This record gives sequence, C-alpha cells and structure tokens, in this order.
Amino acid sequence: MINFKGGTYRDGEQVRFRVWAPQTRQMNLICRQAEPATFRMEPDDDGYFNLTLPWQDGPWRYQYEPDEQGPFPDPASHFQPEGVHGYSQFVDHTAFRWTDGEWRGRAFEDLILYELHVGTFTPEGTFEAIIPRLAALAELGVNGIELMPVSEFPGNRNWGYDGVFPYSVHSAYGGPDQLKALVDAAHGVGISVFLDIVINHIGPEGNYLGHFGPYFTDKYATPWGKAINLDGEWSDGVRDYFSDLIVFWSEYYHLDGLRLDAIHEVFDKGAFSFWELVHEKLRTHQQYSGRSLYLIAESDLNSPRVIKPVQIGGMGFDAQWLDDFHHALYVLLDEKGRERYVDFGTIEQLAKAYKDGFVHSGGYVKFRKRKHGASSAGIPGASFVAFNLNHDQAGNRAGGERLSQLVSIARQKVAMAALMLSPYVPMLFMGEEYGEDTPFFFFVSHTDPDLIQAVIEGRESDFKDFGDGQKPRNPQDEETFLHSKIHWEKRTEGRYADLLVWTKTLITLRQTHAALRNLDKDGVAVDVLSDRVLLLKRSSRDERAMLYCYINFSDEKLAFSLPEGPNWHLILDSQGNEGAKSDKTWSIDGPGVKVFSNVNDVT
Repeated sequence: MINFKGGTYRDGEQVRFRVWAPQTRQMNLICRQAEPATFRMEPDDDGYFNLTLPWQDGPWRYQYEPDEQGPFPDPASHFQPEGVHGYSQFVDHTAFRWTDGEWRGRAFEDLILYELHVGTFTPEGTFEAIIPRLAALAELGVNGIELMPVSEFPGNRNWGYDGVFPYSVHSAYGGPDQLKALVDAAHGVGISVFLDIVINHIGPEGNYLGHFGPYFTDKYATPWGKAINLDGEWSDGVRDYFSDLIVFWSEYYHLDGLRLDAIHEVFDKGAFSFWELVHEKLRTHQQYSGRSLYLIAESDLNSPRVIKPVQIGGMGFDAQWLDDFHHALYVLLDEKGRERYVDFGTIEQLAKAYKDGFVHSGGYVKFRKRKHGASSAGIPGASFVAFNLNHDQAGNRAGGERLSQLVSIARQKVAMAALMLSPYVPMLFMGEEYGEDTPFFFFVSHTDPDLIQAVIEGRESDFKDFGDGQKPRNPQDEETFLHSKIHWEKRTEGRYADLLVWTKTLITLRQTHAALRNLDKDGVAVDVLSDRVLLLKRSSRDERAMLYCYINFSDEKLAFSLPEGPNWHLILDSQGNEGAKSDKTWSIDGPGVKVFSNVNDVT
C-alpha cells in the first residue's frame, strides 16, 4: 500500500501526522480538539516532520506551524470543512462501508462518458443530489461520468481549476463521504467514475504550499504563473506529492479513472520522468488492490507521445482529448465557427479527424504561427476521447453558449450522430443529450478583492480579440453561477425529449452494432462527396458487418446511390424515415444523417 506522504492517517488506535518541509528547522502541530494544543514534530532524513498521537473520537482539526509561521492548513489535507484558510480535518478512510466489492470496471473502448459539474448539475449542487439521477443516465446508455475538479477551492462556486488542496474533497459538495457514496452508487448501476484533476498549477487564493517547501519554480512559465517544481532542487518531495495524488484517488475513492488538465504545462527534464514515477506507483497499487486506473490527458501538443508507453519515452496515458475532432466538426455545423477556429473549415479536415485523429499533424497553423503536431494515423480510436461540447467550449465564450444555443435541432442531431458514429470514445457534456439551452458560464467565489478584480479584468481582456463586442458576465456574481445550472426536467418535454430519444438511439446502436464496436482504424474509411457532405464507412473486425453513414452538413438535398453487393437496410434517419427501398437510389435533406447496415442483426 502506498504511504501517502504529507497526509494524515489512522493506524489502529493512533493518528499519524506527516508533512514535507525540507528547509524548515522546526514544525509544530496545532491540534484543535476539546482544547487547542501544540505539539512539536520530529524531522526525518527525507525532509518530513512526523508525529503520532493517541486516537480520540470526534473531528480532528489541525494546522501546521513551520518555523513559527502561520499556522497554515495541511498541504495534503483530505478535508477543509472551514474553507481554504481554515483548519484541516483528519479523515478516517477506514470508516466508509463500500458495497462495490464485485465491481471490475469497464473496458475503456466501451465507455460513453458524461462530463458534469457537481455544483450546476442539480439544484442542490452536491454529490448526494447526483445519485438519484444515475439510473436515468444508465438507462440512456451512459456508463461513465467524469466530474469536473472537486478539490477544495475558494468559496462555494468555481469550475474547480482554482483548487489549492489537491487531496481535499470540496466541503460545499458534501466532502469525502458523500463523494464515496456517489462512486459506490454509480458502480451499483454499472457506471464508472472519472475525476478531472489539476497537477499543472495551484490556484492563487489559499495556496500555502510555498510556506512548506519549494513546490514551485521560476525555471518554467505557465499561463497561471510559476510551474510546479518537478526537476529542480528539492523536487523529490514535490514529485512524491503529485504522483501519490494520482494513486490516492483510486485507493481511497475507488475511482475508475482520472482526466489530467493541460499536461503540456507539466515540465520535467529529469532522466526518470515524472510520468515514469506515476506509472511505477500505479503498477504497485494495482498489484495489491486489483483495481486499474485509466489516465486521460488534456494536451495541446498533438503528439502521439502522450499515449505511448513510458518504456519507450511516452507519457503512458490511456487516452487524450481530441480537440481537433471538435473543431473540424463545429465549423461545419456553425458557419461562425470559422471566426473562432481560423485553421478549420473544410470537410476534408473532418474526414482526416475521422480517419487519423489529429488534423494538425506537422503542417503550418495560422493560430500558432508555426508548424504544429505530428501524425496520429494508425493509433486506435480508443486512445482518443471525442466530443461536441465540454466545459471549455461553452464556458470560454462570453455568453457561455452551448451548441444548442448556436445551431438548430436538426444540426444538433447531426452533431450527435457525427460523434456517436465516430471511432473514438464519445463524451457528452451535462444536458447535451437533450439539448439543454441554459448557458454554462465561467464562475468563481474568491474573497480577495484584488484577485476578484484581476479575474474580472482578465476575462474582459480575453474576449476583446473575438470581435463580437459581447462583454462576459461577472464571474464573481452568484447569479452567473445560478444561471449555469441545468434544468433536468426539460428532458421529457417537446424537442428536448425528441433529441433525448435520438441520443439514446445512437448510443444503443453504438453499443450493439459490431461495426461501431470496432475502434481500430482499419475499419474506418471516409469519402468526401461534396464540400458539405461526407460518407463515413465503418466495418467490424471480421468485415462481415458494415455501416454506411451519410452525413449532410448543408441545407441542400443530397441524392446518392448505395453500392452494389449486400442488401442494405436503412437503420437510422435523423429526419424520422424508416424502412428500406427496393432500389439503390436515395436522397437526404440537409442537414441530416442516414445510416445503412448490411445486416439486420446488429449485435
């Protein structure tokens, strides 16, 4: 079992405290039980201070005092019930009674992921409130939820990327036991749980790490300030802190996978890379726990090295987000998309996204003013997560618009089909399945007036370059957060219900048709029929089952003839037509999708 350095844990009738502070001369523990008490901690040769105290019932709340500074919360706190500036609270992870002993997870290639933000997914905004909705997600066909970051952040509303206690589950969401209850309940209905975590930076408010050790370095720069120190002086403790974190979520919360934010901002030039250290610890963890943990990267590199094994110089991720697929598809759905993605706009790029993955694979990119990327041709589809919408795509617009607010219901159906028919692991953003049309804004709840003003001004500056003149909403205003909550009850009404049925039909087809279950690129072919029409061909591994998917992004009718050979059956039509014709001549109104299969039995 991993000895999680920096945290506290119970060992029988004792509580052990351990904190890394290699340049500190003395460390005090300030323990707030019935009466506050101060204890001197003992240093060891590895830069840690240690203390063991007898177990007592009741909440253990404590802080550390390095060299008579502070006191400050535990850098590896597992719970901050009083917020980022308050006392840390010990969590007895042995107390929760799990019922998921039979859970063995799902194969990554079988996943239908669903990204959600805990605070805006329900009116209550808690882990507990998500549990009653799990059955509906499972019935839709969703078998994996991906939570946006839940580590402790300032205030009670935030996207989560301003977290300052990576090990601590946010108090406003319900804390550690509620997260465990959510994971346990999800496993009970067959849903894997993934979590978005941030190891490329620490948020600005409540960041006390620098008082304990050299967690940060000026050697590299990131968009958020100093980089994490993974290869400089005193970096061993920092490397342990962040590599242990990845195993921590599997060990104590039974998570099935992690999505790591912006891994291109994680810098390490050492001979034994940070990612090698991570995988070494994951192998050890898996040997004793029997649980696997998938790792998904968000990467701006367009580099196959992200998903290559660490043994051959890669980073070892199981998959990465495929932004190029979103960009290539979006500009065909919304003409204004070309204003945002100046390097996209042709249907040939979507064809390349289907067949290869990366669209930018070494050519010149206007946005970057340089050549960018490398080829991903031949890499299996299960190595990529594709999407039409995520928190960034909506939240980084001034008006927070979702796709449903930008294009018609017909185009939303085309978008959903284009995603579900792809050879990649699909991901929906909460509410997308029924066309939720409330915006998803960027929001925060800082307490530092200067920081609040800096965030407001920063957002306004970011949107000056887009040229639409729209001013972003104040992210600190609570109404900005409240207007981002989805309205789940819509899903049973009118056009929302229609899109929900369409989404479920597509998911069912994806999960049952042998051609769609084959994510090897050898089973993918693409024909460009016009500048707005594409034919996506999918075949099973044995090539017995085939799909011909005609996707029309235009507003014009397309006439086409199916190839000679098998008896083709129309199995899906976004415009509601059913059955098959006796001849081979068909037409499809635009925008629309028709899918033909050479087999009736799709399993």
